[in-house]
Amino acid sequence: MNKIGIIGAGAWGTALAMAVGRAGRDVVLQAHEPEVVEAINSSHTNPIFLPGVTLDPAIHATPDLAEAADADAVLVVAPAQHVRSICEKVAPAWKSGVPAVICSKGIEMGTSAMMGEVVAEVLPDAPLAVLSGPTFAIEVAKESPTGVTLACADQEIGQRLVDAIGTAKFRTYLSDDVMGAQLGGAVKNVLAIACGAVEGRGMGDNTRAMLLTRGLAEIVRLGIAKRARPETLMGLSGIGDITLTCNAMHSRNFSLGVALGKGETLESIMKSRKTVAEGVHTTAAVTALAKRLDVAMPLCATVDQVLNHGADIDEAISGLLARPLAHEN
Repeated sequence: MNKIGIIGAGAWGTALAMAVGRAGRDVVLQAHEPEVVEAINSSHTNPIFLPGVTLDPAIHATPDLAEAADADAVLVVAPAQHVRSICEKVAPAWKSGVPAVICSKGIEMGTSAMMGEVVAEVLPDAPLAVLSGPTFAIEVAKESPTGVTLACADQEIGQRLVDAIGTAKFRTYLSDDVMGAQLGGAVKNVLAIACGAVEGRGMGDNTRAMLLTRGLAEIVRLGIAKRARPETLMGLSGIGDITLTCNAMHSRNFSLGVALGKGETLESIMKSRKTVAEGVHTTAAVTALAKRLDVAMPLCATVDQVLNHGADIDEAISGLLARPLAHEN
């Protein structure tokens, strides 16, 4: 696996291009925006999505999906709600047996499908892997030591991927729990919005710690229903990602929640941003999935009520606090 294609040149896709390049691989980075392609190839920067970082001159950017797919493995880093359409566009050029490494974190609206389920449907001949963990793009780009989970049902392919992209400072830990690696990364974005909202309301660290812990319990319940292993959710792609995303203003979802908690409207927040806060879309999808599987996820359902059904934040928090006390297990 010497040539790695990356679909999506947002902050995370660009940071992954840097990490993969440091592992000694040839990198082809696909971008939707012509100005991003031009900036990466001419000035070795991505000022729109990852400002302040000088990129490796060896990274080649292209607008062509087929060119990015002409590789030994392809990282799919498109926004979660666009993964299906992107994969449909690139499918004619995808070579059988080339692994699709899903780096997008979310659940598809309408179908409540995990990203792995979407890609398996559209690219049935592509071995699937999932790369997930506590990763702020800017820190990966600047080579801060980082640990991620790489999950692949085929452990031989998984090990080849680990060997191809892992380095001393981009530590890639192998797993075979593809579903578990996806769930933590998707649902933690919903929890981050909730944690941000209570931060914006000035409710304190105790409240955020409670939300984190009870939110993790919800993810584990959903994971069991989806046949994920609970211990995966105790690792980097679960509690590791939750810890990072739910506690820092660098997190798009946490900062969005803070703005909501301070009284800004969701519409105004979304209009002011160039980057995607995946939790906004995942909230409705995970709530629908939980209902379909008869899994209790009251915290996620409450965030859905606030974001998508006009519920008042204070009333929503009061509703959660009024729930009957129960056994922790």
